[in-house]
Amino acid sequence: MLRFEVDADDMSRSRFALSPVFELLSLLRILAGLSRQRLPPDWSARLLPNFHRLRDETDLDAVLALESRSYGPDFIARPPLGLAQTWEDDLAALRNTELPDARREIAHCLSLRPTTDRRVLAVLDSDDVVDRIGEALHLAWDRLLARDWPQLRAICERDVVHRAGQLSRSGWAAALDRLHPRLRWRAGGIEVLRMADNRTVALGGEGLLLIPSVFVWPNVAVHVDDPWPKAVTYPARGTAALWERPAAADSGALADLLGRSRARLLTTLQEPSSTSQLAATLGLAVGAVGDHLTILRRAGLLHRARSGRSVLYQRTPLGDALAGGSAD
Repeated sequence: MLRFEVDADDMSRSRFALSPVFELLSLLRILAGLSRQRLPPDWSARLLPNFHRLRDETDLDAVLALESRSYGPDFIARPPLGLAQTWEDDLAALRNTELPDARREIAHCLSLRPTTDRRVLAVLDSDDVVDRIGEALHLAWDRLLARDWPQLRAICERDVVHRAGQLSRSGWAAALDRLHPRLRWRAGGIEVLRMADNRTVALGGEGLLLIPSVFVWPNVAVHVDDPWPKAVTYPARGTAALWERPAAADSGALADLLGRSRARLLTTLQEPSSTSQLAATLGLAVGAVGDHLTILRRAGLLHRARSGRSVLYQRTPLGDALAGGSAD
């Protein structure tokens, strides 16, 4: 069991963040067979050909050689700064790594998972290894994840909205207990169960990053290495929306009554969401989503409320009943 010791300053400074690079590396581990997670058949059929071409045409195998089921080098995936984190931010942080720091972490990774691949070792021994890893990951991002990132980001942002509501209603202890079965609040600390790393880590007043992720499911991941912020990455709610189209909304009585797009919007709105988040999740134009939401709200199926700079929509009890769901 890993335990984070938390004080009042840590509670006030803990925050949510998003990590594009973590999602990319998690996807690469899945495609390479380094993860127990599996992609749906349509995702595999779409991504695997590009993945194999990247392995043939770029230095991606050198990146994969540094990854394992339980560890990846910090200089490739540093903890993010906040919810506004972009792929460009992650790539810039990677490319700013000093060569001695990269070599130290590469040596540690190879001690955990040795390789005899001469092509891989030539890349990892080169003086421009940081640039070569950065270029390989940038190409992987463009060819494997850039298209889907708006949808993934929308799912993670909706999760943050849900967790923020839990925090405001029930406090940190209740919210943390609901993040994942392996996470719990106990006696003034956050415990992560069934971890190989059995120790206590003091947050030191810097707080904890909480990072929702699509590809980490069904596990959790932690980051405890200095000098980076301590972080817990957990499965985002609504990940099923990534793998499944709401077939019941695309056809049948609800679609006949509302139209297919409005039916899909209504069934998707199990959690509060903004117009842009819904557009990204469902692959619809923002303007069209706004028009449909207006109609659904006038019909009494949705209500809206402002949260910071965003306007969030949520089903009313009547909308829950019509969608065949129920409010949490």
